[in-house]
Amino acid sequence: MIEHTIKFGTDGWRGIIAEDFTFNNVRICSQGIANHLTRNGLNQKGLIIGYDTRFASEDFAAAAAEVIAGNGIKTHLCLRPAPTPVISYAVTAAKAAGAIIITASHNPGQWNGLKYRSKEGASVSDEVISKIEKEIASAAHSGEIKKIALDKALKRGLIDYLDPRPIYLDNLKQLINVEDLRRQKLNIIVDSMYGAGAGYFETILKGGNVKITEIHAERNPLFPNIQPEPIAKNLTRLSQLIVGQKADIGLATDGDADRIGIIDERGTFLNQHQVFALLCLYLLEVCGERGPMVKTLTSTSMLSRLGQIFGVPVHETPVGFKYVAPLMIQKKAMIGGEESGGYGFRGHIPERDAILAGLYFLDFMVKTGKTPSQLLDYLYSKVGPHYYDRTDFHIPKSKRQTIFNRLASLSVNTIADTKVSKIDTTDGFRFLLDDESWLLIRFSGTEPLVRIYAEAGSPEKVTKLLQEGNKLAGL
Repeated sequence: MIEHTIKFGTDGWRGIIAEDFTFNNVRICSQGIANHLTRNGLNQKGLIIGYDTRFASEDFAAAAAEVIAGNGIKTHLCLRPAPTPVISYAVTAAKAAGAIIITASHNPGQWNGLKYRSKEGASVSDEVISKIEKEIASAAHSGEIKKIALDKALKRGLIDYLDPRPIYLDNLKQLINVEDLRRQKLNIIVDSMYGAGAGYFETILKGGNVKITEIHAERNPLFPNIQPEPIAKNLTRLSQLIVGQKADIGLATDGDADRIGIIDERGTFLNQHQVFALLCLYLLEVCGERGPMVKTLTSTSMLSRLGQIFGVPVHETPVGFKYVAPLMIQKKAMIGGEESGGYGFRGHIPERDAILAGLYFLDFMVKTGKTPSQLLDYLYSKVGPHYYDRTDFHIPKSKRQTIFNRLASLSVNTIADTKVSKIDTTDGFRFLLDDESWLLIRFSGTEPLVRIYAEAGSPEKVTKLLQEGNKLAGL
């Protein structure tokens, strides 16, 4: 029987290891996915199963593989930990039905999780998630789990081992001039945050003039002294090393390497909005690409300004790449991204990829001859200065409805001495102000958190907006 209800958040199902993320629940979840594939005629295409560097991830992946294979579905089990985008690309290369990825992404070490990817190597829509959740609930209710022992499945050819790394690296060489990057005299420090992205930048860029120093590259499921989320507060050591070693840039990848964090040559963190806008500017101006851009509603309004300047449409979605990816496919978007630091690119896969994002950023520096801080100044010369911050508050589940009711009943005309021009409730409560600044209060889809976001033309205004957001939510 199911021990806890399995619900997918903004990107998969996550839980505390041994509390709700258990082998039994992973098997039930896998049976639900097998049923979904069979019901939709996808069971003949095969499924890829990958995993990250968290505690027992390879064992949870093996448990999932035994169930998928037990349902007669050919299963390609990754040989070693791999980043989510690497596994997602392997889906498209193998023309598989999709992938199961055992990862909790950026969550603390006591968490693990399960992501499901479509045949496009992308996050699936709410409609598909709902169908899978129903299959999981049905499997839990019936208690019928079909499985075959790993060794037997290997002998029968139902499971084989896969190393998705080589084909992924070959594809990157089609997307960017790696040889040109290798020739550059760049001093790069990489923080892999004990995650699955360890070694990728070094493998791609070694053999030339580039100097790469990597920290937190070993596997340590405890993630000592850090949470594997590449944001400023978790990258203090990287920042210090950049200053101390006079490095040109710092690149950080989260636990499954679908999110990137960038530290400039001064040791200053470039926030995710700045990086998103810079990558858009790189594609538009340096690469000469044109096409729609897709962003979540928590992402920067700088994209809207770039859209106006370069004459390309900008589409907005609720939070979660499960909304971004389908729209990227539908609109043939050149880029899709979100506030968390995940960006996907046309010509690759509609999936966040920190490794490709990092390479594109390096190429932007090389092609323009500018440092990261100079690139930011260049961006601001086009769109004007934009500042952003976010605060997170842990809340008990019992308090969530109270906060929601409070926000839903508010009547707000001004915030931070600025008139509210519009209130958007697509995903949370977003207050759009007359001076183009904004404030958003929403609940996390993966953790027991209330998040408060703000973007404005000055750091002082951002601070004021966040303070008022706390009061509005009663925190």
